[in-house]
Amino acid sequence: MTATLPTPPSSPPRPASRPGWFGALLVRLHFYAGILVGPFILVAALSGALYAIAPTIEQAVYARQLHAPATDTPLTLGEQVEIAESHVGDAATLSAVRPAPEAGDTTRVMFAQDGLGASESRAVFIDPGTGEIRGDETVYGTSGSLPLRTEISTFHRNLGLGEPGRLYSELAASWLGIVVVAGVILWVIRIREARAKKDFVRPSRKLTGYRRLFSWHTSVGIWVALGAVFLSATGITWSTYGGQNVTDLRAALDWSTPAVSTSLGAETTQDEHAGHGAASAALEVDPAVFDDVLAAAQRVNIDTGLVQITPPAAADQAWKVQEIDRGFPGHLDAVAIDGATLQPVDRVDFADFSLPAKLASWGVSIHMGTMFGVANQIVMLLLAVGIAGMVVLGYALWIKRRPTKTARVGTPPRRGVLDGAPWWGVTAVVVGGVALGLALPVLGWTLAAFVVIDVAVDAAQRRRATA
Repeated sequence: MTATLPTPPSSPPRPASRPGWFGALLVRLHFYAGILVGPFILVAALSGALYAIAPTIEQAVYARQLHAPATDTPLTLGEQVEIAESHVGDAATLSAVRPAPEAGDTTRVMFAQDGLGASESRAVFIDPGTGEIRGDETVYGTSGSLPLRTEISTFHRNLGLGEPGRLYSELAASWLGIVVVAGVILWVIRIREARAKKDFVRPSRKLTGYRRLFSWHTSVGIWVALGAVFLSATGITWSTYGGQNVTDLRAALDWSTPAVSTSLGAETTQDEHAGHGAASAALEVDPAVFDDVLAAAQRVNIDTGLVQITPPAAADQAWKVQEIDRGFPGHLDAVAIDGATLQPVDRVDFADFSLPAKLASWGVSIHMGTMFGVANQIVMLLLAVGIAGMVVLGYALWIKRRPTKTARVGTPPRRGVLDGAPWWGVTAVVVGGVALGLALPVLGWTLAAFVVIDVAVDAAQRRRATA
């Protein structure tokens, strides 16, 4: 007779795996931050897509103002300035001149005038060959953007609401980087555990419903992640509060952009966004001196056609000739010329910029779509559209994920993710949050508000559950 062995007790089923505290924290941050700031990021992305191609649009819309028939015998700068001054009369004061960069372009004679906004100038566009006035427009900043491009830029920066509106773009720029970095870390965690890893780098056509949307969200997201972080970082430099912190940090570390001095005093520094200011009204000068000053500057370090000549604003100041070509590798040399002797009194060469100053300049130029021309603009356009698509996909996932009466597709990120975290983890999260809040105040204010509201809602739900 065969002995019957006792049946061993069955092992208990393995509990469903749950992400660790850090992964759960990232899920919660990525999910709720994306939901709350998604509208701001979406508006910034869509307006940014238009802003990216604005230079090309400007060339088409303002072709008459910007271009003229090429000529082998152009008028002197002095003659062109006289024509522009005769056109504006006593209503404006000469502030700067931008000679035609190439044959077939117009010369831009700029004036300061009452009624213009901050960073604005009145520009008269002159045909260098015939002296014909091709246009009379308000232009903005160092970029010299004309009205349509300025409107696009203004909406992208502040929704046309002025300084208060800049909080929107700062909120979008600050949170975009946080949401993207959290998403990338989650992508790394999940692709390591996934069987179909290819669905994390290209959208899957086989999946349906929520999983198909998720595949699109993760695969597109990883391709736009680096560019999104770049736009977030460079966008912050333009912001009100975070941007000022960046400027202060650069000044403290001696990373500021050097600026040519128009006096015999010490060298000053400038912000690469300072170009957005209109040239100051100059003293009355002889128009013929513009040709002499430009020739003197070209003997020093000015070797590109895209320059701005600014006459002195006071009797003890020199003329300033500044390269404004932001194409790679950057033509931003500047020289100050004594108008009486035509001798240089100071010079700044882009080659001598510190590496952080060069990186800041290049970052701004790429963000504006001017560093690599049309190719730069196309990349920025695709990147902006990709970010907008990520927001839309995120909301679609949220709608698919929400519980319904008949199905529960997914569960929302749980609260209390730090309950099981080690003390060092909690400390790192708190210290990191405070540091981010100090560096990026708008992010800090909204993060604090989210935490307070979340804690209040959680407490209310707990009271209801125990009532």
